[in-house]
Amino acid sequence: MKSCCFTGHRDLPREAVNAIQGPLARQIEAFIAEGIVHFYAGGALGFDFLAEQAVLKAREQYPQIRLILALPYKGHDQVWKEEIRSNYQRLIEKNADEILYISDHYFRGCMQKRNHYMVDHSDVCLSYLVYPKGGTKYTVTYCQKKGIPVMNLAQFIL
Repeated sequence: MKSCCFTGHRDLPREAVNAIQGPLARQIEAFIAEGIVHFYAGGALGFDFLAEQAVLKAREQYPQIRLILALPYKGHDQVWKEEIRSNYQRLIEKNADEILYISDHYFRGCMQKRNHYMVDHSDVCLSYLVYPKGGTKYTVTYCQKKGIPVMNLAQFIL
């Protein structure tokens, strides 16, 4: 089965959130038309959350697709505000087709290990990369080293 992973920044300005949603939904539909059925997301706030919502929305029309959450460790959301955590669990975790935990507990490098897992199980990566450093940049670089094509939505929005 063909698969896609997502990577993007956690902190997104409101105007970026609004600008991302349409192109994100269209690209997910284009990937589905190309035969991609598995979508890996990392369970972070920001771009991951937008991508997870977009996959769940697309699944209404394309029931064959699957949202797979690759979470860095159990309880990764405990540092979030209660309202955000509750909404995330209600909207995303309860509707995901599969939830994978990379570890039972936090350890230094667990986010990177989660990102490697998603890339290693994907045929393409859909990113939102605007900052030249950080986890998103590292994940895109890892994709490039592995020969995984990366489509950066920021190129179509900014």
